[in-house]
Amino acid sequence: MKKAGAMNRILLVTCMIFGQTVYAAGPCDAAKFHEFDFWIGNWSVSLADGTLAGQNAITANQGGCVLIENWKGAQGSTGQSMNYYDAFSDSWRQLWISPGVQIDYRGGLKDGSMHLVGRIHYLQNGDEFPFRGTWTLQPDGRVRQFFEESREEGKWNTWFEGFYSRVKQ
Repeated sequence: MKKAGAMNRILLVTCMIFGQTVYAAGPCDAAKFHEFDFWIGNWSVSLADGTLAGQNAITANQGGCVLIENWKGAQGSTGQSMNYYDAFSDSWRQLWISPGVQIDYRGGLKDGSMHLVGRIHYLQNGDEFPFRGTWTLQPDGRVRQFFEESREEGKWNTWFEGFYSRVKQ
């Protein structure tokens, strides 16, 4: 035990002499924790027809362990989500909360897109349905977000389709 402590001190002094900085690896440095990083940024979100849908800001927090989304819709809607890689289940999870809707879904990166599947819950009437979302980085740098809901067994309907364009700072 004393030998390890002495080695650490020697390493620290050596680094100080040669001007090197030593960083400890963070708990969320593994590649799996960064599969959704293409979504990080400040975005203007438009519908497929070009109509402005809103603004979205996605930030990495807690040492890169979680992505926080802050949505402001063009018509006044708001919402937030917490997105993280769950090492226990080897899957990505998003928890979305807004004044009328809660969504909880899981999944992962497949064929270059983030795919999540779960349930949507409407707070006003208690309805709950299967829900899925896909985020795809486009060749031009935009991100396509596509959500679907299933109110009938085996039938999926588009819930939202948006195209994210980076806001220049």
